[in-house]
Amino acid sequence: MEQLIRVYNESLVDELAHRDELDYEKEMKNSFISLLLAIQNKRRVYANDRKRKVGKASDASQLPQYLTATIPYNDHQHIDNASIASLIKILRAIHDDNTTVPTLLTDYILTHVCPKNISC
Repeated sequence: MEQLIRVYNESLVDELAHRDELDYEKEMKNSFISLLLAIQNKRRVYANDRKRKVGKASDASQLPQYLTATIPYNDHQHIDNASIASLIKILRAIHDDNTTVPTLLTDYILTHVCPKNISC
């Protein structure tokens, strides 16, 4: 009987650990989606403001210019939690207009997109 209880106990602990991992992954993905939507909304607002100001202003060269970047992503490859965490860090920096975005993008590409053991 004790051996059966021990087996069930170990199984329960394993299942709880797996559930915690899934909850953590879900929170990370929700954060990713929230940041992505916030950035898309910010870009949409900026584009609308720019159209409105260009229509009113005579000199469009005085409006701020923003650099656009594309984060490389392979949709046929499973993305792990470390990659999601890196993407969240990049998106948070983009959302906050942080100057570390180029460095974060470079680090992401070198560590997750083109690791040393794979040639790109």
